Amino acid sequence: MKARLGIAPIAWWNDDLPEISSDISLEGCLAEAAEAGFTGMETGRRFPLDAAVLRPILEKHGIQVCGGWFSGLLLDGDIEAEKDRIAAQMALFKAVGAPCIVYGETAGTIQGDRNAPLSAKRRLSEDEIRAYGRKMTAFGEWCADQGMPISYHHHMAAPIETEEELDLLMKHSGEGLPLLFDAGHMAFAGGDVLRVIDKHHKRISHVHTKDVRLPVIAALDRTKESFLDAVIKGAFTVPGDGSLDFEAIVKRLASHGYEGWFVVEAEQDPAHNPPLDMAKIGHKELLRVMAAAGYEVVR
Repeated sequence: MKARLGIAPIAWWNDDLPEISSDISLEGCLAEAAEAGFTGMETGRRFPLDAAVLRPILEKHGIQVCGGWFSGLLLDGDIEAEKDRIAAQMALFKAVGAPCIVYGETAGTIQGDRNAPLSAKRRLSEDEIRAYGRKMTAFGEWCADQGMPISYHHHMAAPIETEEELDLLMKHSGEGLPLLFDAGHMAFAGGDVLRVIDKHHKRISHVHTKDVRLPVIAALDRTKESFLDAVIKGAFTVPGDGSLDFEAIVKRLASHGYEGWFVVEAEQDPAHNPPLDMAKIGHKELLRVMAAAGYEVVR
């Protein structure tokens, strides 16, 4: 089985918390990612939106786009409007050969609101998730037909956060909606990461290898503290520096035949967690667990 290792620029600069971003350039970020051993990078706010500009920068550092966030609004929105909203990113990603667009639902989300406690997240009924699942399936099928599939990102402080909510979305959507499995977000939400893989492995098309510091998460007051408060306190980190057993996680994915990108996405304050150092820790741990799981890491 083959795997590719990527990383997200959120370790260097945070799109929701500019105050915990370093002043490193895109080229500097790509250079450090390559130095750490990664061959893929998800997109962020310092990426040019013109493929003709972006492509030579990526090639210079031996990096390819391995995904990137799209702030979806389909929960409360219209499919035709969503097609228009995603068109520019879809064109860019097709031009640079990205494997997918990471679809994160932001209608009603509190993930970017420092004043909204975790307990205030939007909660959907099963009937609401059923209707949402139908829309997301139709939209996912359309994106695939255009040559750029999406991968749905369950996320803390978003409408689809918990294991139960994800189960309902998977129940009420079709195979036309692929799933991004994020170990850190599922662990933060209190889910069983291995059980989620077992239940939904047929839909998993992209993986975020986000680790968590469970003692930090356990100490949060969810009635008062926000998702961004948790980020600042250090809830997330890279594989090999946190609480999750990534050897078990990767072996479980391997047992179900997953092949594709494993992307380190660990938002931290770069002043306290130097991104290059953390990237090296994450890459070293992923190489170890990939070997243990029988993956060939493709460069």
